[in-house]
Amino acid sequence: MKPSRDKRRDRHDDRTPQRPSEPASPPRVLRRREGALPAEKLPLILEVLPNADYALIDSGNGEKLERYGPYLIVRPEGQAIWQKSLPAKNWEQVDAMFTGDTDEEGMGRWRFPKAALGETWPMLHDGISYHGRFTSFRHVGVFPEQASHWEHMAKLIEGAKRPVKVLNLFGYTGLASLVAARAGAEVTHVDASKKAIGWARENQLLAGLGDKPIRWICEDAMKFAEREERRGSQYDIILFDPPAYGRGPKGEVWQLFEHLPALTDICRSILTPKPLAVVLTAYSIRASFFAIHALMRDTFAGMGGRIESGELIIREESAGRALSTSLFSRWVAQ
Repeated sequence: MKPSRDKRRDRHDDRTPQRPSEPASPPRVLRRREGALPAEKLPLILEVLPNADYALIDSGNGEKLERYGPYLIVRPEGQAIWQKSLPAKNWEQVDAMFTGDTDEEGMGRWRFPKAALGETWPMLHDGISYHGRFTSFRHVGVFPEQASHWEHMAKLIEGAKRPVKVLNLFGYTGLASLVAARAGAEVTHVDASKKAIGWARENQLLAGLGDKPIRWICEDAMKFAEREERRGSQYDIILFDPPAYGRGPKGEVWQLFEHLPALTDICRSILTPKPLAVVLTAYSIRASFFAIHALMRDTFAGMGGRIESGELIIREESAGRALSTSLFSRWVAQ
């Protein structure tokens, strides 16, 4: 799905223009699953600590100061409602700053206080090379708080000791797909944006993983999942990271609270007989993680395993405060 351009609400908004709409699929008829509810673990707080590849240096007054590889970057952060810890000079000696000013197309601008920088720069995540990007929607092509999920997924793949198939819906620029492929999985990566798919392919080559089995699919996530269900396709691990609101490449409309139950139900139906995990992350929604926790637990009734839900946070380097970035809920087989 292609998210709206409301920078306060959406995360994946580096998307292609909307095309004329086509007839929507009939609504999925949902029925409550029978069987015992999975065990539960909550709240689970997954945190990312400062490291050589990335660090949240400081935050406050609606902004965050981050280090991505060699660059210091300032971006808006609505959740940082406290005061900054470091003095102003630390915030001024940066390489890039998202100003919020817009051009004639309504796109946000970056300011480069030291020297003009190109659109991309080389980055690393746990030894995987990729390109950071200065996008017009303040994003930089990677969401470092997801590293906790990536590490968990890699351990599941490596520990399975068998072939593992991973489906990455709303896959954006592909770091999760590259982590999964490096761990030994066969990956299907789906995103509605041709631009994002192009970036992801570039990252695969940059990472030296061009020989790994990754299918890059530019399509509406819901339609792809529905088609995989009809085909009888199955996956061992499914990641889905939908926007609060979006439009697909053919005008398909996505509303998180309206469509998430059906997509979650489909994800269950396309799991293999011995699945490993299903991971849902939700950004910029007005809800508690208890809401998506209850949805996941209900959907996976009768499957056994455990539902783990909570928040993804980034631990600040300067004062040690925690910046919450998103809600998550994941079903794990054990």
